[in-house]
Amino acid sequence: MGDTGRRSTAVSPRQEPMEMPRLALYALAVCLLAVAAAVVSFAQGSWLGVVWVLLAGLSSNMCWYYLKRGRAAQVQKR
Repeated sequence: MGDTGRRSTAVSPRQEPMEMPRLALYALAVCLLAVAAAVVSFAQGSWLGVVWVLLAGLSSNMCWYYLKRGRAAQVQKR
C-alpha cells in the first residue's frame, strides 16, 4: 500500500554464488574417475570399460540430484 519505512531484505538468487553440496562434489569426482578408468580400460582392449561407463552414468545422475536438492534447500531458506 505504502512505504512502511522498512528496507527490503529480498536477495536476488544471482547475487550470491551457490555453494556446491559436498555429496555433489564427491559424485562428480567419482564420475570423472570412472570416465578416466573407462578410457584406459577401452584403450587396453578390455570390455571392463562398460562397467566404468555405467558407474560414470550413475554418479553423474547422483551429482545432478544433489545439486538440484541443494538449490531447492537454498530457495526454501529464503
